[in-house]
Amino acid sequence: MRIVSLNAWGGAMFDDLVEWLPTCGADVLCLQEVTRTPALRGWTVFEDVERQLPQRANLFDDVRRAMPGHQGFFVASDAGPVSDDRGQEHRQDFGLAIFVDERLPVVGQAAEFVHGAFVDHATWAASDRPRLAQGVRLVDRAANRRVTVAHVHGLRDAAGKQDTPARRRQAERLAELVERLRGPDDLVVLCGDLNLLPGSETFDVLRQVGLVDLVGDADTRTSRYPKPVRHASYLLVSDADAVTSLEMPATPEVSDHRPLILEL
Repeated sequence: MRIVSLNAWGGAMFDDLVEWLPTCGADVLCLQEVTRTPALRGWTVFEDVERQLPQRANLFDDVRRAMPGHQGFFVASDAGPVSDDRGQEHRQDFGLAIFVDERLPVVGQAAEFVHGAFVDHATWAASDRPRLAQGVRLVDRAANRRVTVAHVHGLRDAAGKQDTPARRRQAERLAELVERLRGPDDLVVLCGDLNLLPGSETFDVLRQVGLVDLVGDADTRTSRYPKPVRHASYLLVSDADAVTSLEMPATPEVSDHRPLILEL
């Protein structure tokens, strides 16, 4: 089984992303920073006090079209205004999505807030936005096992990626979601853009529920990210012996994050 995790950057590099997706071989694709705007396709512009970015109007549907053999599940953490190429304003949902190969039975699902609660923004906040975790429980027939896959887009703090009480609570809630979703003998994979430093206490919290990080201090950013701190995305497993490989390829660039590609 191949599990791929990527912060999709709202589809800012969509042409490259949509070319790469059908070739990445994902049985399970976990995407963070996914957009969904009802009845709208194409491009929009996102803006907060720090930046202005191009985003796909409906990245969730874009990916479904690119991966027709997968079933998709989307959850919204918050929503706010974006404008189309004519300057017309729309309300855009923002959140997480999982795409599962239709040959893998989904026998459980969960999605819960690990920081804050849903907000319908009048203007987008630059930090301290709500955060969700999302997971599925699958039957891996080829290996005769159950696999729980969860992902999260961790809290962004303008002050940096250091530990805070809010991040500690986020870690505890994330551990609770994993414990509720997993079965007693499941292989568990937890991944995503955690927005943390490698030495974060979050990894101590997750270790208490049997999850060990495989990424460490590796560079998980691409050349599109100009800042010096290169740590963001992580991948944890409950059984390292089940891992065949973990790759974090620098190319092709499809986001300002590198994908994490796990082979079980």
